[in-house]
Amino acid sequence: MKINLPGKVLMIINNLQFHGYEAYAVGGCVRDSILARRPEDWDITTSARPEEIKKLFRRTVDTGIEHGTVTVLLGKDSYEVTTYRIDGAYEDGRHPKEVHFTTSLEEDLRRRDFTINAMAYNDEVRLVDIFGGMQDLNRHLIRCVGDPKERFSEDALRILRAVRFSAQLNFPVEPETAEAARELAPSLEKISAERIQAELVKLLVSPHPERIRDAFELGITKVILPEWDAMEGVAQNTPHHRYDVAEHTLRALKNVKRDRILRLTMLFHDMGKPAVKTTDAKGRDHFKGHALVSEEIARRVLRRLKFDNDTVKKVTRLVCYHDYRMEATPKNVRRAMNRIGVELFPYYLAVRLADVKAQSPYHRREKIENIVAVRELYQHALLEDQCVTLRQLAVSGRDLMDLGMKPGRELGNMLSELLEYVIDDPERNRKEILCGYVREKLNG
Repeated sequence: MKINLPGKVLMIINNLQFHGYEAYAVGGCVRDSILARRPEDWDITTSARPEEIKKLFRRTVDTGIEHGTVTVLLGKDSYEVTTYRIDGAYEDGRHPKEVHFTTSLEEDLRRRDFTINAMAYNDEVRLVDIFGGMQDLNRHLIRCVGDPKERFSEDALRILRAVRFSAQLNFPVEPETAEAARELAPSLEKISAERIQAELVKLLVSPHPERIRDAFELGITKVILPEWDAMEGVAQNTPHHRYDVAEHTLRALKNVKRDRILRLTMLFHDMGKPAVKTTDAKGRDHFKGHALVSEEIARRVLRRLKFDNDTVKKVTRLVCYHDYRMEATPKNVRRAMNRIGVELFPYYLAVRLADVKAQSPYHRREKIENIVAVRELYQHALLEDQCVTLRQLAVSGRDLMDLGMKPGRELGNMLSELLEYVIDDPERNRKEILCGYVREKLNG
């Protein structure tokens, strides 16, 4: 098998080989190249020790030298070059207590997580596949290298990574690997929130986010996202729905593009439903106020998983407004743009559409037609630069002070009142009209 290595990767490997060392591209870049995918990163493994790597390249950074990793800088690009190593004992289910350098590629590959990530390649030897990675790629399987219990005991995050790779590649997890994951899932408690977050996001933005249900079935969400488990089996006996809350959420996730904010929003949008569910005398279910409860759950979970403030702000706002419906009139759309935010409004439309498509056929056509009409009015408002924010008002706080108003709450309230006045009719957004409105109020 021939893999076309990028020029700079080839240069690093050739330089190491020229000086008497072994060197290979390794891991995910080899896997992705075989699958005709474009690798995100190119990692290199070598028999050279870190200090020897540093002597052979002019620009290097000690990014993980205690674990044998040196980053080689070539122009604007960087490549991690890691010495063959054997991991020592894992005492915390996360990190080896120590690492030992080795001259054996096989020993280095043996410590890796899954067979499909334990292949190496260079142009001289070609593909090195000691643990059956190619066979598992052909069989479409996620399988641990060696004993899965050992691999998962070394680093519990691998349990979640198994499902993440399953979602990215649409490969099932091999039964023995899955059973070990189920047994050792409680050990995910040892893993930092940041590492959980990174894997969860990769799973959600994958081509198959619905495989989060595999995480549920393996007991993974019970540890990292128990709020998901609360949705499983919660029926929605209402004309608008045909699936339980969890199944509806899976389908909604698949209905939006692979965008981090959108996928997170769909994950959380109905999480409040189990807490507010009521059933009337006719047996129909109701979920009044679920959007606000979902918003609070989203905020709590996002904070727990150490998401950045911008993500928390955007996702919680979208969750809050995911069920916000309106008659498609220019005034209603301008007001919605003001409440939700101009930049977030396209996300809101995508969220509503994904939600509707995951519901029952009941009134689906009318719902979609409404969303389309709202989108057209939103685009018209943008083209016309219609005022929907305080920043777009034709007057400022200084203008109101020139009319005799003092700084403070009263002035802020007046600006908000003017904005509502203009949202009702964009033609009013002229300085003379707004100043006249204020004078009347002050003299009244």
